[in-house]
Amino acid sequence: MEQAVEATTQSAADHGSTGILMFDGFVLLGAALLFVLLFRKLGLGAVLGYLIAGIAVGPFGLGFVEDPEAMLAVAEIGIVLLLFLVGLELAPRRLWRLRKDIFGFGLLQVVLCGLAISALIYGVTGFSWGAALALGLPLGLSSTAQVLPLLQSRGRLNTPAGERAFSILLFQDLSIVPLLTVVAALSRAPADPGAPPGWLLAIYAVVAVVGLVLAGRYLLNPMLKLVGRIAERELFIVAGLFTVCMAAAVMDALGLSMALGAFVAGVMLADSPYRHELEADVDPFRSLLLGLFFLAVGMMLDVDAILSNPLFIIAMAAALVAVKVIIIFGLAKAFGTSTRAAFVLGLLLSQGGEFAFVLFAEAQRALLIAEQAASQFGAVVTLSMATTPFLMALGRRFGGVQQQSADRDDLDGPEAASDSNVIVVGHGRFGQVVAQIMAAANLSVTLIDSNPDQIDVSREYGRTVYYGDGTRLDLLRLAGADQAAALFFCLDGTTLDTSALEPIVEAFPDARIFVRAYDRRHELALKGIEVDGIVREVFESAIVMAHRGMLAMELEDELIERVEEEFRDRDTRRLEAQHEAGDLHAGSEHSFGIAASRPMD
Repeated sequence: MEQAVEATTQSAADHGSTGILMFDGFVLLGAALLFVLLFRKLGLGAVLGYLIAGIAVGPFGLGFVEDPEAMLAVAEIGIVLLLFLVGLELAPRRLWRLRKDIFGFGLLQVVLCGLAISALIYGVTGFSWGAALALGLPLGLSSTAQVLPLLQSRGRLNTPAGERAFSILLFQDLSIVPLLTVVAALSRAPADPGAPPGWLLAIYAVVAVVGLVLAGRYLLNPMLKLVGRIAERELFIVAGLFTVCMAAAVMDALGLSMALGAFVAGVMLADSPYRHELEADVDPFRSLLLGLFFLAVGMMLDVDAILSNPLFIIAMAAALVAVKVIIIFGLAKAFGTSTRAAFVLGLLLSQGGEFAFVLFAEAQRALLIAEQAASQFGAVVTLSMATTPFLMALGRRFGGVQQQSADRDDLDGPEAASDSNVIVVGHGRFGQVVAQIMAAANLSVTLIDSNPDQIDVSREYGRTVYYGDGTRLDLLRLAGADQAAALFFCLDGTTLDTSALEPIVEAFPDARIFVRAYDRRHELALKGIEVDGIVREVFESAIVMAHRGMLAMELEDELIERVEEEFRDRDTRRLEAQHEAGDLHAGSEHSFGIAASRPMD
């Protein structure tokens, strides 16, 4: 009887815990929805919305949620997922192309800004050098969660200035692990007698990284290939989360950073043809958990400690912004950036970042800083984030950044499109012709373009074009690519490469895929991809002009036909030779006009 009563009591307690969890979720998500919508509307960004929502409902606010530490433990998985996605961006080819900005500019920015702010804190507050470094080095980082969406919304992420900002943010994200190591080295907390010595941890780290890389090559890639053949999106989500959890668990079991494990997992899959699929599937979980992380951070900010010295917080936030603008401006000039662009880059990266909260929590556990200092400098980061939209408005006023129409709310994304037979990505001069011919064949067409100005022009002629990056798997799915019979990629320039096309081919095996090549080099770069057609944009029009020229000169029809056929055949053979040799000069003997290969009689 007593056992039955105890079981009933335990069941009631479990039910009560579930009820409390549901109530906390209702309050937190409701507050997040309200404040994020408000802050987005004001142009202040989602991160600040989450932080203020956490302050409002947390123990130092209205007190609706009393245990932020429990939620923080779960929400830190968002940091792990973020580093996994950072690793996915590190394909060797992109690393090599951006190496100067990532490992040159990025390294100098983190070191110089971190040390300058540490010296400022040491001089102003009287803290020890250990505490000043634990606070100053994290403040040298900027907010990836705030800056990247800002660049994406204005269509500037793939511009030279956007890539430079991305490179710096990428190095900042990579620097989290060494900064955590610095905090651990400065720690005043009693050493764990059961912890392995540092040299053994270093060996563990090397073995774990090598093991993860081998697992990625010989286990994960074959597994993803099998999942890709089955073509179940849910399995990709499971595979992506399994990869992150596996790598993080291995590192945690060895007493190492889970974030490092997730980062290595991302790097080892950066060259996988399923990279974009994994990124699209994991990103929603990352976004949700990062939102919970910022909510928890907001709940842990001691409002009384902040209100006890508001002038100090305002002054430190202003000093933080000023120091970073000056240093980043100087570095950008040294790396060959124009004065105006260097100034705007400094404004863009002038705020503190979300990883500062992670490092402040570690510094607090290491007994380097008190809870009051963590709250006050957390408020400094929050206030500096709030300045970014206003500083960017100042940058636009000086002409450094043009406010593009992508900031408008009248541009519908592909989710508003109905399912159609054909999707045309890129509605410039090339895509317009393809789209009109498809429509003439009584096929329904969905148009996607990432250039707001082009969308405006198309509107003038009654065309509905949806805004977005049509090479992203998630956007293509929203546009109905799973049901489409054909996908036409008619993008300007050479922005579409094999690494972007491979996941699209894998994701939509039932669709016919055609690609516009900008020139001969672009077509050669796309040769290895299994698509239904690659069309060089000026090839056919040049043949048409030559054909008309020969007709005007009254050459024989038979000769014109033979010359055109021979030219096409020779061009095909030349392309094959160039592709096999990997050299644009190969196959030149197939060209007309070369002495060794005279044209036909």
